[in-house]
Amino acid sequence: MITHIVLFKLKDGSTESVERTAQVLRDMEGKIDELKSIEVGLDVIHSARSYDIALITKFESLEALEAYQVHPVHKKVIEHINEVREATAAVDFVS
Repeated sequence: MITHIVLFKLKDGSTESVERTAQVLRDMEGKIDELKSIEVGLDVIHSARSYDIALITKFESLEALEAYQVHPVHKKVIEHINEVREATAAVDFVS
């Protein structure tokens, strides 16, 4: 199993903006066969080092993660993220 975690810091950290982007991420559920699980979490601390959203996804293999990366549904999400993000950080690991 591969766990893929991405943190997002948005240009606009308002509740509305964060929730809108979180919903865009959640909307991938059930639309990409390779995506075995998805969790979207919103920051509750709001410190200077905090990111706004955490995306935690799981895949059966690195090949499945690679297929997800180029899936049309994911590509539409990337378009949205590219418009709203200030910064991202990611980690992928065997779980």
